[in-house]
Amino acid sequence: MRRSIIKLTLSLSIFLSGTALAGTFTLDSKDISNGEFMPKQHEFQGFGCSGGNKSPQLSWSGAPEGTGAYALMVYDPDAPTGSGWWHWQLVNIPASVNNLDAGAGDPGKNLLPAGSINITNDYGAKGFGGACPPKGHGVHRYQFTLYALSKKLTLPEGASGALTGYMVKAHSLATAKIEALYERK
Repeated sequence: MRRSIIKLTLSLSIFLSGTALAGTFTLDSKDISNGEFMPKQHEFQGFGCSGGNKSPQLSWSGAPEGTGAYALMVYDPDAPTGSGWWHWQLVNIPASVNNLDAGAGDPGKNLLPAGSINITNDYGAKGFGGACPPKGHGVHRYQFTLYALSKKLTLPEGASGALTGYMVKAHSLATAKIEALYERK
């Protein structure tokens, strides 16, 4: 009897957690699409790249109850570094916000929501750093992942990408993702 209760409890827990994970938290964009190539305007300006270095427009909906802030992480897992490449880490986006305008990743334009914090990317600058895979390296994936956080994060000045990622994942309630592509031939 006890074994049956344990099995029922486990089955119910798995069912309920699967239902919660299948929520409606979504990330959309007018500029990029999942599984599609990004236009050159989202290519970095520098390191041999000559794009517009413009961050794409992003919007989201369906955040879980209890969301206290958001974090956006833009990452290239295919960069030939051994650890990937952080293109943009933006934390403490207010919970009342559900959109970032195109170009918001340029700190000089002041388009970010008040209270948002840019973390230094792997180009060594704060803000969005566009795609710039090595020529002939093939197709790279650019993962734009939005995290609904349980609270705003407290990070030390100069926090690394790894520490930021750790804190984001430690306080994540849900994620939504667009994985765009880019290649330089």
